[in-house]
Amino acid sequence: MRTPARDTPTAPRVGLPYLCGAVGGPLFVIAFLIEGATRADYDPMRHPVSSLALGPSGWTQVANFVVTGLLMLVFAVGLRRDLLAPERRSTWGPLLIGLYAIGLIGAGVFPTDPVSGYPPGSPALGESSWQGRLHDFPFSLLVFAALTAACFVFARRFAGWGEPGWAVYSGISGLVFIGAFVLAGVGFSQTEGFVDLGGLFQRISITVGFVWVSLLAVHLMRTPPGSVPARPSTATGL
Repeated sequence: MRTPARDTPTAPRVGLPYLCGAVGGPLFVIAFLIEGATRADYDPMRHPVSSLALGPSGWTQVANFVVTGLLMLVFAVGLRRDLLAPERRSTWGPLLIGLYAIGLIGAGVFPTDPVSGYPPGSPALGESSWQGRLHDFPFSLLVFAALTAACFVFARRFAGWGEPGWAVYSGISGLVFIGAFVLAGVGFSQTEGFVDLGGLFQRISITVGFVWVSLLAVHLMRTPPGSVPARPSTATGL
């Protein structure tokens, strides 16, 4: 009797972790784009996404951080389960996605300090509060560092799995993600010529990185472990 396709080793995986990974990034981006376009006195080209957590309507961005972080944490758990299989043998990838998720949750719990004149009446660059310091380090830094590293780790893994297109896409995403993040930091530090573009650079960085995570979830969901060559048993793997 023939086994149904969904019960074979090559059947696509459709489960909660992959759905969480697929929808988390787009939901986060759509939410901050809407908030940034409708918030009075807020300039998306100039102000950071984190500043949307300030003011009377700030709870919406706080929720955006926390909900997206929880979705990505579920995705990381699913990745760890599936990528430890002998066919893929990857441990660092799921760990880095998990750290990225923790960073998002922490960035929501601890709000940023005002920067670049938002909310109105605040200085361009004032003194840091303890919440703001925790927002920046370790949590926001963890988001960008872990996701950048994840892009490069998966680039190497995809090359080993015989998927050069995904290897190149992952590597380019990592470079654009961290490059735009650095330029955003230059703008938020009030460097002349960059200060009015800090928000734009940050949005480029976030969109590129978060979309990569979503597409990664969709891709891995559609290419189960049995459909890729097994790694040698002596490999340690990342």
